[in-house]
Amino acid sequence: MNPGIGPTLREARIRRKVDLAEVEQTTKIRIRYLRALENEEWGVLPGAAYARSFIRTYANHLGLDGERLADDFRRQQEEAGGEVYPRPEPAGAPARPPGGGGRGWRPPTAITAALVSLALIAALLLIGALTGGSDEPGGNSSEAAKRQAQRKQAQRRHRQQLQSRTVALDMTASADVWVCVLDANGDHVVNGEILTAGVEAGPFRSGSFEIAFGNGAVSMRVNGKQVDIPESASPLGYEVTAPAKVVPLSEGNRPDCA
Repeated sequence: MNPGIGPTLREARIRRKVDLAEVEQTTKIRIRYLRALENEEWGVLPGAAYARSFIRTYANHLGLDGERLADDFRRQQEEAGGEVYPRPEPAGAPARPPGGGGRGWRPPTAITAALVSLALIAALLLIGALTGGSDEPGGNSSEAAKRQAQRKQAQRRHRQQLQSRTVALDMTASADVWVCVLDANGDHVVNGEILTAGVEAGPFRSGSFEIAFGNGAVSMRVNGKQVDIPESASPLGYEVTAPAKVVPLSEGNRPDCA
């Protein structure tokens, strides 16, 4: 008979004669979360995606089949009709769109800027067509040259806006770390994957990113510049916007890639 996820982890740890402090140091998972896994106190964990990641990492460290135990946890959720524990959202947290993902939906800033620039170029072209050229007798060639210069200037502004509103992101794991990254369109560029030590991800380019890490075992670069990531066994989250602004995200506002 299957003893359950928690007892399986505890028995394997006891057989290997290791304590929770040693496991925390190696896996970067906090002791309170390790103890919650062994006692199946799912409500202590920060979310279903983190729970599956912690189970997989802890089980693999103990020489168990981490994927199987993570799948067992997922099936428990499905049989319970969703998450096996509620995860409260902080007061005032924005509603998430159907289908999950990051925070409340907002229009991608890069696309909005592109549409505004294209509308400006189209308006200038229409003005030029309505006023006509200077081929007719008495036509004003200086006005035509001025309109041509304005069109070129609008095109340059359009290109500059696109460049200034795009950010490049890449990262390298220093130990096993769970990673979830959404771009400005809400698409997953890293969909809840565990990166092992030395593995690189990116560079990715978008108007903005929302990022969640399972711990601090990762280095991150924005537009080629290193971003300080604190050493932490707890989950972390960031929002990156152009040109290179990095803002920490609170637990309820991080993407979960669930």
